[in-house]
Amino acid sequence: MTKVTVVGAGNVGATCANVLAFREVADEVVMLDVKEGVSEGKAIDMNQTAQLLGFNTRIKGVTNDYAATADSDVVVITSGIPRKPGMTREELIGVNAGIVKSVAENILKYSPNAILVIISNPMDTMTYLASKVTGLPKNRVIGMGGALDSSRFKYYLSQALQCNPNEVEGMVIGGHGDTTMIPVIRLATYKGIPVSGLLPKEELDKVVADTMVGGATLTGLLGTSAWYAPGAAGAAVVESIIHDQKRVIPCCVTLDGEYSKNDICIGVPVVLGKNGWEKIVDLKLTAEEKDKFDASAAAVHKTNDILRELKVV
Repeated sequence: MTKVTVVGAGNVGATCANVLAFREVADEVVMLDVKEGVSEGKAIDMNQTAQLLGFNTRIKGVTNDYAATADSDVVVITSGIPRKPGMTREELIGVNAGIVKSVAENILKYSPNAILVIISNPMDTMTYLASKVTGLPKNRVIGMGGALDSSRFKYYLSQALQCNPNEVEGMVIGGHGDTTMIPVIRLATYKGIPVSGLLPKEELDKVVADTMVGGATLTGLLGTSAWYAPGAAGAAVVESIIHDQKRVIPCCVTLDGEYSKNDICIGVPVVLGKNGWEKIVDLKLTAEEKDKFDASAAAVHKTNDILRELKVV
């Protein structure tokens, strides 16, 4: 029996659990939250869609009962406060670091072999934190950010091309931040055709700019962080792991010399399978792309330094 736990039953966590259930990614999905009744109520609500949508995944909601999460194959951590308008992901670090550390430690008491998927913001730094405080093998700690950013990138490309988004390929690497992510235009394609030959530079520049502020744009419109795409992106990462799909998805992972970086968790394309991330794909960056990646890594390192100042790593 396969089992996935989602910690945090807010908008993102509940959406992730709902997608996992609907797609029958696992036999059982457990939602855990600190607020009494929220996980339980949302689980019942989702279960009542089973006969309407035709799935047979068992969904269970619990309040702070980590024993109910025992023997999870994958655990998605969405816990923490969401971004408010005008708030950067970095400003969340003080509060969310303590939450993520506690959650990771509690989860591993009951699921010592679990693979962790981190969604909590600032995502790169929370992934780094989870890796450091748990001591897990690096392939078992994965930040979701690149999957979401790449999905947004492909959406904006499809809008510019006026085409089916499922026929567009593209990826975003680097930090999961408004100024640190790097949409790799050079490798983006529509049905195998480079988009650089299909769209003028001004339109491509706009696609890149819109992608980079994709999260902030939605925060401004919604008054809080987005949830449909983040939840679905988390579910896509989990699905590739649980079903051993070997999909190449940009994710935040620990680099140990790859891309000339060490002691950092940052977004790069990886192969996702039953063991977590199984291989880092080397994109052979151009000099310009490497400069951007170096700048992105420097910004992530700076945010990670706050963890040391707070003495949580």
